[in-house]
Amino acid sequence: MNVLHPRCAGIDVHKETVVVCVRRMGSGGRATEEVRTFATTTTALVAMGDWLVAAGVTHAAMESTGVYWKPVWHLLEDRVELLLVNAHHIKQVPGRKTDVKDCVWIAQLLQHGLLKASLVPPRPQQELRELTRQRAQLVGEQGRAAQRIQKVLEDANIKLASVATDVLGVSGRLMLRRLIDGETDPTKLADLAQRQLRRKIPALQEALRGRVTEHHRFLLKLHLAHYDYLEESIQQLNARIEAKLAPVADARELVTTIPGIAQRTAEVILAEIGTDVTPFPTSGHLASWAGLCPGNNESAGKRRTGTMRKGSNWLRTALVQAAWAASRTKDTYLASHFKRVAARRGRKRAVASLAHTLLVIVYHVLSRRQAYHELGADYLDRLDPRRVSHRLVKRLERLGYKVTLETQTPVAV
Repeated sequence: MNVLHPRCAGIDVHKETVVVCVRRMGSGGRATEEVRTFATTTTALVAMGDWLVAAGVTHAAMESTGVYWKPVWHLLEDRVELLLVNAHHIKQVPGRKTDVKDCVWIAQLLQHGLLKASLVPPRPQQELRELTRQRAQLVGEQGRAAQRIQKVLEDANIKLASVATDVLGVSGRLMLRRLIDGETDPTKLADLAQRQLRRKIPALQEALRGRVTEHHRFLLKLHLAHYDYLEESIQQLNARIEAKLAPVADARELVTTIPGIAQRTAEVILAEIGTDVTPFPTSGHLASWAGLCPGNNESAGKRRTGTMRKGSNWLRTALVQAAWAASRTKDTYLASHFKRVAARRGRKRAVASLAHTLLVIVYHVLSRRQAYHELGADYLDRLDPRRVSHRLVKRLERLGYKVTLETQTPVAV
C-alpha cells in the first residue's frame, strides 16, 4: 500500500495513561516503530508533544475515547496535524488486543491513509455544546425533582395536582411554602391561589385537606430548595448561551422560522452542527452524521430494512421533539408530510422521518442564509394532481361508486 505519511503516530488514550507509537519509514521501504507510555498529567502530555515534534511526526491519530481525548487534543492541535477517529471504524484484529497493539494499529492505518477523521468543532462551538448539554441535563433533573415533590404530596394525600395545572407555578409554590411553614388549614391555603386558579377555590379547599406530618414538611423543603437551585442554574446557563450566540444571532433567527423549532431547540441545533455547514457536502451527509437516516443492509441483491444509524443523541432528541411540535401545526407542509408517513408506517417512524426532513431544511436554511418558505399543506398534492385524482377515483370505485371526472371551469370575475 502507498505511504501517505512517512512519519506519523498512533495514540491510544486512557484515563491515566497514553500509549503512543511513532512509526517512521526508513530506507528500502521498511517501517520502524517506537512505543512509549505517558501519564495524562499536563506535564507528561507536554513532554509527549515535545517527543513527537523531535521525532519529526507530522500527523497523529487517536480514538474518541469518552472525554479523555480532549486534553490530549487541546495540547497537541497546534503542534501536529491531528485526526480524531471513531473507535468503531478501526477495530483491532480479534485475538490481538493490547494497549501497545492498539496504538501500533492506529499508526499503521494512519500511515497508509486508511483513517477517516471525525468532525471536531472549533473551541467556541465545543463550549456552546457543553453549555446546551448541561442545560438539558439540569432540565431533566428539574423534572425529576418535581416528581419527587408530587410523590411527597400524594403520600400526604394532598391532591393539588388534580386541581392546579402546574403544581410548581406561582400559586402552587405559595401553597407549598405555607405547608412547609406548618399551615394546615385548607381554607387559608386555598386563598393563596392567584388569577384564574381562584375560580377553583372550593375544589382547592378539598384537595388541600390531607395529613401533612413533620416528615412531609422536611422532604418538601428539601426538594423545593433543590428545584429552586436547579431553576437558578438553568437561568444562568440560558444567559451564558445567549452571550455565546450573540455573534450568530441571525443564524438562530433563521432556524426559528422553521415550524416546530423554538429558540431553545435552535440553540441546541447550532451548538451541535454549528452555523457553518460547509464540512457537510450535502444534506444527506449531515443526516448520516447525525444518525437520522436508515442504515444500509443489503446482501445478495436483497435490500432489508436497516435500523437508524448511530449519531448525536443530543441533536436527535432535539429534532424529534421539534418534529412532534411540527406535526401538530396547522396547514403546513411538515404536518402534511407527517400524516402521510404515519398512515403507512406508524407515528414513531413518521416522527423520525419528519426529524430527518427538519434537519435537511436546517441545512438549506443555513447554507443559503434564507428564512424558511412555507410550501403549504397541499404541496405534495400539487406535485402530481393526476396521480392524486387517480388514487381517489380508485378508492371510490372500490366502495362501489361509478366516478366521472369533469374539469371545473374557472369563473370569470
